Amino acid sequence: MDIQRTGVILNVEHFEDCVAFYRKAFDLPVLFEKTDGDFRLCCLAFGGAYLMIETEGTAKPEGKTIAENAAKLRFNVADMEAARDRLKGLGIDAEIERTDWGETMTIFDPDGNRVGIRDEAGFVEQMG
Repeated sequence: MDIQRTGVILNVEHFEDCVAFYRKAFDLPVLFEKTDGDFRLCCLAFGGAYLMIETEGTAKPEGKTIAENAAKLRFNVADMEAARDRLKGLGIDAEIERTDWGETMTIFDPDGNRVGIRDEAGFVEQMG
């Protein structure tokens, strides 16, 4: 299979809030947007892939469990403290968890979807 591009589609209930969250928290630029009646989508650059945010999802703002949303978006960063401080500056509660295999943070977008942040150095070390 000759894969040309990869992406993730995230269906949300609070469309405007979720688009703003990913744009502000992670500096994801807009590739394109579309509206068709009540349906809306916003496609954001997501590293070498794309994150397409679409309407028609269901929110649980306090945070979805793994059973409610088995997928987690992951962003690897160079500096976990800087990432935490940026998120806190945006009013997002974020705490670094340190393990023997690296550092992570788990936060929730406005719809309660799980978002992970990971230290890139620890990830590269795991790859060997």
